Amino acid sequence: MLRSKIIFLVCFLLTVLSCKSQKEGEKEEEAVNVETKATYDFTTDNLLKHIKELSSDAYEGRETGTKGAVKAKNYIITEFKKLGVKPLGKTFEQSFPMPKTSKIRQGENILGVIKGSEKPTEYIVISAHYDHEGIKNGKIYNGADDDASGISALIAFAEYFRKHPPKHSVILAAFDAEEKGLIGSYYFVENSIVPKTQLKLNINMDMISRSEKKELFAVGPQHYSQYTSIIENVKTTGNISLKIDHKEWTFASDHAGFHKAKIPFIYFGVEDHKDYHKPTDDYENIHQEFFVDVVQTIITFFKKVDTTQL
Repeated sequence: MLRSKIIFLVCFLLTVLSCKSQKEGEKEEEAVNVETKATYDFTTDNLLKHIKELSSDAYEGRETGTKGAVKAKNYIITEFKKLGVKPLGKTFEQSFPMPKTSKIRQGENILGVIKGSEKPTEYIVISAHYDHEGIKNGKIYNGADDDASGISALIAFAEYFRKHPPKHSVILAAFDAEEKGLIGSYYFVENSIVPKTQLKLNINMDMISRSEKKELFAVGPQHYSQYTSIIENVKTTGNISLKIDHKEWTFASDHAGFHKAKIPFIYFGVEDHKDYHKPTDDYENIHQEFFVDVVQTIITFFKKVDTTQL
């Protein structure tokens, strides 16, 4: 009997110690998870809601000059107004003529502004394009990654600025007719509402919501070396790999007009994927976690730039 009591006591003590050790291990794991959990300067659910909405069939591919484009324009302006963004001109719209060879008469940029708290006459233009390919052969080209992702990020920036006013003035530019030859952004630069000398930097976002390798590329430091160290020292969110590469993309999107005018730019984007310019570029195919981490990483880059001399 004595031996059985001893055995029972030993087993009991081992069980207690084991449970205690397990609980301590769980607490330690919880602490690690809390420490490594990412924080965001915007509502991630809203970011995903915007890209899902803008890339839905209801917008019919957002081709310039179509009802789908007008619907997208109105959606963006409504979100800007909700977040306290003011129009850069008398209204948010900046109309521009399309080439005579086009069946479309005009396009419309959407331009909002947030006045800087310290340098109101120096402007950082944060841009993305809201147009896409429309409907071809009866199939809707929804353009979730290209470029509903960039527009959704633009709205996330507006949400961030509502609580954190920038030091420099910021123009939030949703360009039209990018798919027609960068027409809207070239028009914006060539017909600047503010003096062109006050445009100090363009941050352009085009295709930022999917990458199997979790790679985000920055183009621009190859031409404007003052931004190299800033990019290299940005603290990325999640497992994002931020790389300075693809100089060949210098004229690939709306930053081209700025570069031509000798206005520095940083373009953020991903490499082409299997759904690029296809009707399968849908919301279901974006990488949600990657996307929200990318947007936060770009906002982190902006924070650093906003404190520098431009």
